[in-house]
Amino acid sequence: MAVSDQTIKTVLEQTRTIALIGASAKPERPSYRVLQFLLDKGYRVFPVNPGQAGTEILGQIVYASLGDIPKPVDMVEIFRRSEDVGPIVEQAIASGAKTVWMQLGVINQQAADTATAAGLTVIMDHCPAIEYPRLCD
Repeated sequence: MAVSDQTIKTVLEQTRTIALIGASAKPERPSYRVLQFLLDKGYRVFPVNPGQAGTEILGQIVYASLGDIPKPVDMVEIFRRSEDVGPIVEQAIASGAKTVWMQLGVINQQAADTATAAGLTVIMDHCPAIEYPRLCD
């Protein structure tokens, strides 16, 4: 499922709030670096990691699940194994998110089809920290 550069650019320009599923407190992890990048670009990012819930990563309170975030989010960014994406997409749909973004290497066509059928924009196997400088800077 290819996504156009224009779609990616539009998502990056219109998104204001992001739930980052699979956030890590370890600076060497890609999810930590992407969280830092998104914060630096001015996005409001809610880290989600049940094992870290109630702590902070980069000054942001960590939530146990998407449903625990007290504000609506525009985009759900997924740093989880491909086979774990289905329930996250269901939660994204229920939460009213506009976009599901699956990180590099995260590919789940069935979950993508479910999100698309529910009217969400789906970006799969891409990284916003790569796409933003390429399309928006």
